[in-house]
Amino acid sequence: MAYGFHGWMTYLCGIMRIMAFDYGTKRIGIAVTDPLQLIATALTTVHAKDVMAYVKNYLGNEAVAIFVVGMPKQMDGTDSESAQHIKGFIRSLRRTFPAVAIETIDERFTSKIASAAIAQSGLGKEKRRNKALIDSVAAVLILQSYLEKRSFQG
Repeated sequence: MAYGFHGWMTYLCGIMRIMAFDYGTKRIGIAVTDPLQLIATALTTVHAKDVMAYVKNYLGNEAVAIFVVGMPKQMDGTDSESAQHIKGFIRSLRRTFPAVAIETIDERFTSKIASAAIAQSGLGKEKRRNKALIDSVAAVLILQSYLEKRSFQG
């Protein structure tokens, strides 16, 4: 894996980020932690066809230890209809970035929760309908959920 100078320094010091994805067939919301893996922050939303190039460029500057991919489940815990698309995305991540661990986490309702949070934020109606914003906020929710789960597992 190619890291830029800053990426190598953080890698050598053991300080690496976690990157989360809210996968969609059109757009993918991306969030990252700070290097200490404490705070989840929205990074961007990219077109699905551009995501691998975006991540490769990001990894040239920052060290990432784990990719977290939201996996939507049905209410009974089984995979949703979109799970096959997401599994294909995970295979692409694994093939393109073999040194980065990949974990999945249940992302039920993250887009709805993101929409509700944006609606309550006081943004204007046009910005509240911005699907790219919803996707990046959903990625933050996925990452925050992962961080909370990990802290409980100890």
